[in-house]
Amino acid sequence: MSFTDLTWESQDGLVLHARDYAASGPTSGPPVICIHGLTRNARDFEDLAPRIAALGWRVLAVDVRGRGRSARDPKPLNYHPGTYAMDIIALLDATGVERAAFIGTSMGGIIAMVLASIRPQAIAATVLNDVGPELSPVGLARIGGYVGETPTLADWAAAAAYAKAINGAAFPRYMDADWTTFARRLVDPAPDGTLALAYDPAIAVPFKAADPKAPPADMYPLLRALAACGPLLLVRGAISDLIDPAIVERMRLAAPGMAYAEVPNVGHAPTLTEPEAWTAIERLLVAPTGK
Repeated sequence: MSFTDLTWESQDGLVLHARDYAASGPTSGPPVICIHGLTRNARDFEDLAPRIAALGWRVLAVDVRGRGRSARDPKPLNYHPGTYAMDIIALLDATGVERAAFIGTSMGGIIAMVLASIRPQAIAATVLNDVGPELSPVGLARIGGYVGETPTLADWAAAAAYAKAINGAAFPRYMDADWTTFARRLVDPAPDGTLALAYDPAIAVPFKAADPKAPPADMYPLLRALAACGPLLLVRGAISDLIDPAIVERMRLAAPGMAYAEVPNVGHAPTLTEPEAWTAIERLLVAPTGK
């Protein structure tokens, strides 16, 4: 799990962080940029990133603003995909990366779709991990029930129990050791010796401010724009409550060339190291059109 810490500055002056995994051996193609979900951080990719690096791809696993080691935003309403996409553009400019493959889990996939509308030439290929241009209200309600929480976590056992409480339905086969690993990606030590979630609770402000009665924005043009950029893969957890089979079918109609992989006995969202997901990702990255 060898990486270096990379920082860059957003357009509004925040210092943001990513893990930079160097390619092993000859470079196979442009960098791969991994973007996590709403309440997560770059550690979600600590198993996946070395696998991709071993194929010859540099990997940048980002901490979206307000998460992990990236700065928190004093203006909570900035916590939205448009801002995050501009942060990724700032990363591309700071590192001199003109073109990259993107792996976006949940919110990270939405950021990739927005990026396709702003700088489509930067996208060589994309993996959407359990996310699409529309989301099931069932999954959204579940996420809304815990985002922004500030639970008191006295020790790692409590952190593991919390991780299981909010994610247990998605990973029914996880054992105690798996939940401990999960917790170490989800929380950080706090100054008082307890543990705290590794994100700014204020990320919930725009999420909870959304009018539940308002019709959702039509994001299918963003999906079609993303599909036009290069190879596209959708990975879905077979028991996901955020992307249901009907949404998958509508996505496939909107983007007929989109590849699809389903991970059994996993909900929202796959880790992408599962055999079904990894095989599809490897196929996408080594395809000539993905280089």
